Amino acid sequence: MACTCEVIGLACVVALILSATAKAPYQMRMFFIFFGAGVIVFLCVPFMILRPRDYRNALFPSWCFRQLCRLVGITMEVRGLENVRKDHGAVVIMNHQSAVDLCVLAYLWPVIGRATVVSKKEVLYIPFFGIGAWLWGTLYINRSRKTDSINSLQKEAKAIQERNCKLLLFPEGTRNSKDSLLPFKKGSFHIALQGKSPVQPVVISKYSFMDDEKKTFRPGHALIHILPEVSTEKYQKEDVQLLIDECQSIMQAEYTKLSKEGQASSSKKQA
Repeated sequence: MACTCEVIGLACVVALILSATAKAPYQMRMFFIFFGAGVIVFLCVPFMILRPRDYRNALFPSWCFRQLCRLVGITMEVRGLENVRKDHGAVVIMNHQSAVDLCVLAYLWPVIGRATVVSKKEVLYIPFFGIGAWLWGTLYINRSRKTDSINSLQKEAKAIQERNCKLLLFPEGTRNSKDSLLPFKKGSFHIALQGKSPVQPVVISKYSFMDDEKKTFRPGHALIHILPEVSTEKYQKEDVQLLIDECQSIMQAEYTKLSKEGQASSSKKQA
């Protein structure tokens, strides 16, 4: 009986701490996001080992992480589900803002199809999370060894065709929270052209509720819009820059539009 009371008491304390993060400063919220993600993956790893490198391993952790995001005051809305085609693969490109993009992946994973994420190799060494991400199919690349990265991505291009995979990438290559997207790197588009796979832009509104430089983090709402696929059929390999320009133009216009709407939603939430 005493043990049961202690467990209930501990659960109540944890619940109070988590609910308090809705008004917590930047550092505390980021801690709960990273620590919470690690705990979720740690608890799920024994089950994921049963089917390694399977995108379905991320479905339950994604659900748990969405609940964690809500506890720290972050909600997200996915639009454009009608644009998702599961009968073929695609290169999915997204704008990259901060570590909170983990929340975006948690919302996208159940709806985008057979997903695979490309990440820098350093993520593999994050305790628990790194091995968990490998178990659900994350492709780690070594940016310092360009040949290895190209070979890995070429294999993934084949998987897009053979297994109808959705390869998720951040073409900006680094985090960016400005009003304008950074110039896109060519890697994502070379993969698409190599396999004649469509490119599917996904735009996430600016996180107006947080600022990594000023270390501010308030409750907020973000919008995720899955846009129609961009066909690569009319492009040759030497036309890669034209494909990049088309995709960047589409995403920049939507990013500007979504960010205004997202900021209005976050302001209402903070009021």
